[in-house]
Amino acid sequence: MGRLLLGALLLVAGTAHLGPARQEFRAQVPGWLPLAPDLVVVASGVVELVLGAALVLAPGRVRPLVGWVVAAFFVAVLPGNVSQLLTRTDAFGLDSDTSRAVRLLFQPLLVAWALWSTGAWRAWRSRRP
Repeated sequence: MGRLLLGALLLVAGTAHLGPARQEFRAQVPGWLPLAPDLVVVASGVVELVLGAALVLAPGRVRPLVGWVVAAFFVAVLPGNVSQLLTRTDAFGLDSDTSRAVRLLFQPLLVAWALWSTGAWRAWRSRRP
């Protein structure tokens, strides 16, 4: 159930990247990134759609791999969230340093959710000598 919910959340977020919240997502693209913010938003939206679909549709034997990829994605987007805090950029109702900092606390939870819900963490632990 957790895997399906995370997949659904990624599908919704990916859709939002490509449509209604596109401008809001641009606020999270770090200024130091040498790519056009709109390109980053569209590309990350497409990645979220693919990852969301993979979480929902992947057969059991590949779910741990999907979990690791989703966890890596959540780590990869962390600089955008940090940048939003450091530059004090308002987006998604995050209009204070406190709200932006609290949001950062959820990033490790998303990583853990991806690893737990797909069995990636369990699979890794069972392979260790």
